[in-house]
Amino acid sequence: MTKRDKLVESLRTNPTNVRFEVIQSILLDFGFKERQPKGGSSHYTYTLNAYILTVPKHKPFNKVYVKRVISIIDELSIK
Repeated sequence: MTKRDKLVESLRTNPTNVRFEVIQSILLDFGFKERQPKGGSSHYTYTLNAYILTVPKHKPFNKVYVKRVISIIDELSIK
């Protein structure tokens, strides 16, 4: 099992208290392109083909964002 697989599995088992850096590294590892916020926003935008995901950099990281990341990763793994 690779490091990326272990991170994704840990997100599945415990979607609370996830750091932004963990989500960022997973998305970049899957090939997403990152666009940093402009104009005082705290939300980073990640894009890959038809997938667009916007996540905030503030803490605590909401479970909704973690679950969305997991669902996108699952869709990408199936293809």
